[in-house]
Amino acid sequence: MHRRLVDGDRIPVAEFVVAIFAAMQICNRQFSKGEPLTSPDKGKDCMKLKLAAFEHEVFLCLFLDNQHRVIACDELFRGTIDGASIYPREVVKATLQYNAAALIMAHNHPSGISEPSQADKVITDKLKAALALIDVRVLDHFIVGETVYSFAEHGLL
Repeated sequence: MHRRLVDGDRIPVAEFVVAIFAAMQICNRQFSKGEPLTSPDKGKDCMKLKLAAFEHEVFLCLFLDNQHRVIACDELFRGTIDGASIYPREVVKATLQYNAAALIMAHNHPSGISEPSQADKVITDKLKAALALIDVRVLDHFIVGETVYSFAEHGLL
């Protein structure tokens, strides 16, 4: 059994799994508790590693303190191949549980298309407004497909 890569090459699934596991270990070390988030690219790379392999939508949050050090990275919602239900109440609840001062949201598009849908824009605005009520900054929302789309880089936050 082989896994097709984006450029059309194929590699054995066992090699693919080993490579992904090694990359995830590096990512987890970079985002261990207390590690500062020093650049947007660091966040993008980690989110791509965490979300790219899923064949269904997954929404996660990277919870940060005032100095943008990582408190936790939690998968909050799972969906289907073309959507996931996101509940602002649950995001606020998790944010308060971690006593976070800021966060980065991310979800994947199994289709590979990274452009945000209208629903993605609406839920981002709802989450930003809900979190602003408790003085928590939303630093970015990444959509992971074949590339990583950043709401902040596109002026949508």
